[in-house]
Amino acid sequence: MESSTPANETSHPSIFRDRSFWGMTITQFLAVFNDNLYKQVVVLVCVDIALAGGTKGLGGIATIFFTIPFILLSGFCGYLSDKYSKRTIVVISKIAEVAIMFLGMLAFLSEKPNIVLMFGVLFLIGVHSTLYAPAKYGLLPELFSKRDLPKVNGLFQMSLFVAIILGLAAAGIAKENWNDKLWLVSLVCIVIAVLGFFSSMLIRRMPAARPGMAFDRSDLIVNRETRKVLWANKPLLSALFATSAFWATGGLVYPLAITDLGRKQFGLSESFTSYLAAGTGIGIAVGCVIGMLLSHQRFNARLVRVGGWGMFLGLLLITIPGAAPNTNMLGVAGTAVVLVGLGICAGLYSVPLQVLIQAKAPAEHKGRVIGAMSLANWIGIYFSGMLYSIASPINAAWNFPPATLFAIGAVFLSPVLLFYRPQSEDLSDAPQLPETTPSV
Repeated sequence: MESSTPANETSHPSIFRDRSFWGMTITQFLAVFNDNLYKQVVVLVCVDIALAGGTKGLGGIATIFFTIPFILLSGFCGYLSDKYSKRTIVVISKIAEVAIMFLGMLAFLSEKPNIVLMFGVLFLIGVHSTLYAPAKYGLLPELFSKRDLPKVNGLFQMSLFVAIILGLAAAGIAKENWNDKLWLVSLVCIVIAVLGFFSSMLIRRMPAARPGMAFDRSDLIVNRETRKVLWANKPLLSALFATSAFWATGGLVYPLAITDLGRKQFGLSESFTSYLAAGTGIGIAVGCVIGMLLSHQRFNARLVRVGGWGMFLGLLLITIPGAAPNTNMLGVAGTAVVLVGLGICAGLYSVPLQVLIQAKAPAEHKGRVIGAMSLANWIGIYFSGMLYSIASPINAAWNFPPATLFAIGAVFLSPVLLFYRPQSEDLSDAPQLPETTPSV
């Protein structure tokens, strides 16, 4: 049976001289920029509708449409990324992205944006990202050695959040300047998707992990073999739950709660609200680099704990009310500073967990384990979107400030802080689980 050769068993150049590293990083950067540019423009359109007296909570519904594919298809896409070459799946997903962005233009061609079509396009963007995620994260440990994984993941996650920063900022500027011709946003997205296809061709070809693997109905959710692997490795399973809680919190706060805080509570313009969200992204990017530098070829559990408690404290500080109803205790400037700090803590928290999951997952299950991680993460984001759709009209009806959403985010995170007790470990030559499934 043909299987992919782990990167640490072959000689390969340093990551900065490896065109696959640049191909992976640039492709992800462009894809994430596109997702956030289009999605944030849709969220800002939904906020306009709410401010004009229309339906409230549409931003949460937009998040739900984006996350449904991750919940329905993550398991199956994890199966595909083990059965077929992950590099091939990345390239195919980039071709699909071009077609989806053409559809996105149709939603903005009429005088008033077509909400139903916008939500439909968000669903298709979610399908694209669901296919792409297990392949891209599964490729990293195939392309690079374990000792390079902390550095690769730190830079990879940093580029991801820089793309989010720029995508959110560009969305605010585009919405403000192209409000009557939003189809231009989709035109930009189409160009970026085409560039992403070309950058994906830089990634070197890798064989499939398990080309002869038969499909099982359990692959639609989490394959039964993968479930046994996870139950047999409690640190790996606990890391999946810890990342799910992180993304549940992030799905509520970033950018939904931040957008409400800026537009509805502080009364900021769309551009300045996007800058507020971008400040959080800058912090996350910085945190990812710090997490990379402090990892030293190991899983650093202390970073997870420090990052988690730092996020919790930042969320609570933003929630504290101010003297006037349109502010909080920190004010706009203080909130911006705390959001940057919150982002730094998020980077410290997320990078070590990402590295641990990639390093500990067995080679022949890597795509499906990462698919399970994606499923867990997006279930958390889905519920955060539902919660936002419920909480937003309640806040409006009872005159609660939008900053209340940050307190809800802190509640999401608190079980991990109280019960997750990871241990640091060396990853430079850490053994993976055996490929044969242990009995439980």
